[in-house]
Amino acid sequence: MNRIETIAGLRDNPDVDVLVIGGGINGISIFRELALQDVDVLLAEKGDYCSGASAALSRMVHGGLRYLENGEFKLVRESLLERDRLLKNAPHYVAPLPTTVPIFDLFSGIANGAFRFLGLSRRPGRRGALVIKTGLAMYDFFTAPRRIVPTHKFRSRAETLKVWPAINPAVRNSATYYDAWVSHPERLGTEMLHDTMGEKPSARALNYARVSLGDAGLVLNDRLSGETLAVKPRLVVNATGGWIDLTNSAIGAIAPKLMGGTKGSHLVVDNRELHDALDGHMIYYENEDGRICILFPYLGNVLVGSTDIRVDDPDQACCMEDERQYILQSLSFVFPGIEIADTDIVFQFTGVRPLPISQDSFTGRIPRDHFCELVEGAGILPPTLCMIGGKWTTFRSFGELAADIVLERLCRQRIVGTENRPIGGGRHFPIVPAKWCAERAAAHGLSLDRMRSLFERYGTVADAVAAYMAAGHDELLPGSDYSAREIQYLIANEYVEQLEDLLLRRTTIAITGALSTDLLDAVLDILAVEKNWSGARKACERTDFLALLQRRHGVDLESKKDEGRSAECASARKSA
Repeated sequence: MNRIETIAGLRDNPDVDVLVIGGGINGISIFRELALQDVDVLLAEKGDYCSGASAALSRMVHGGLRYLENGEFKLVRESLLERDRLLKNAPHYVAPLPTTVPIFDLFSGIANGAFRFLGLSRRPGRRGALVIKTGLAMYDFFTAPRRIVPTHKFRSRAETLKVWPAINPAVRNSATYYDAWVSHPERLGTEMLHDTMGEKPSARALNYARVSLGDAGLVLNDRLSGETLAVKPRLVVNATGGWIDLTNSAIGAIAPKLMGGTKGSHLVVDNRELHDALDGHMIYYENEDGRICILFPYLGNVLVGSTDIRVDDPDQACCMEDERQYILQSLSFVFPGIEIADTDIVFQFTGVRPLPISQDSFTGRIPRDHFCELVEGAGILPPTLCMIGGKWTTFRSFGELAADIVLERLCRQRIVGTENRPIGGGRHFPIVPAKWCAERAAAHGLSLDRMRSLFERYGTVADAVAAYMAAGHDELLPGSDYSAREIQYLIANEYVEQLEDLLLRRTTIAITGALSTDLLDAVLDILAVEKNWSGARKACERTDFLALLQRRHGVDLESKKDEGRSAECASARKSA
């Protein structure tokens, strides 16, 4: 059901069993769970799907090694199980990641870790070899019944420096274990939506649709057309993460303050020396203040993060200069000989972790587990189920938990599970990808390299993308390996409504630092034609996106263009 049909249906009949507010990964997860049980469910997201915290994770799919010292054993077990399920259900986007911990002490952290475990200390502290060895042994124990990645390995100082010669020479040991990483988290959310609405055509979802309290109940405002529609759910699910309290206020749900989110900022660095120094591993390390940081190869660059700072307004969260400096300082601690210039930072992003309210002075001690709170309705308002906490890795199990509560409330039975359900391009994933790519390239008349690129982006959905590309004249966009018909396919099939949807979430153009003004304008030209935008609307879209890119992601394309022109002029003058 497309956007026009969905809105027309709500005009005719505003009744719905469940209204899910929030189109991040958790909202999409419960939407999928309920739709598959044949529940009449509508999802409404005020912005684009997966445009909040679900677009700003550290790109890790992990059990949470450091949560062990908080005593969150259940969460670690659940996270490792969900990690392994994602490795099987979404192999096109989720892959094993060798993770190395540099260790600078032997006994440090034993007493402090015990105090933290017992709740007697809230301070972060350095962790020595014995503490890390204990944690990794538990990690291996939790995954023993279904071993799909190697167990951990310890190295001596000499072995460590042989593999990572640029690492801080004060290193005493290192330990390598395996977790996983996700290449396209926003796309995975979009694929879940596409799968669900393809299998259950009655399931409905709208991005750019804000829910609020009107005079006679809840209303849905289509932010694209400005139209306001009544919506009458039997139950509401508030899956807005860091926005939960703001959403409760907007819809009239009377509840105490539930959220106490913190923001985490990340940098994407284009530095070949740093990239090569990682040797394909994630380095999971402690900064000098004891806080955990990460860096690992990400789509040709290096992802570095993150911070952990309390924030009141999620809409205003962005990476500040002191956060950039903190992240760069932490990087210089672990790789002291590698210098990162400001121009090496090609992208930055910030997300707000949906943590439960806590008075803990050390944000790292706030529980990362998830749970639900039911707020009973008053008068004409329906009850609201609030999804609190959680981490990206556990989105499926969190959605399952919340859906089971909803099903019980509706007196409905679960008819299908999602534990082993492939997602999008992970369906029919080939045992030998090279053979699959060669066969599909020949079938569609594309080069093998082009087909491989599509497979990396879309998994087996690349077959449909390639068929669309081959059905008409196509050409690569300026300075890019994305093509015009590929962009048209995304617009037609993946709920694209604004320029930022394409450049920030449906593709990796911006986050990899590949965006230029020429490429932006080429994509905008295609989008404007497909959406039948006027010249004025097109100009506004361009202006708004450039401002967003600079404000939220630290990228000033116009300055880059001016710098490029200056360099060309200087070169021309020198040649003359």
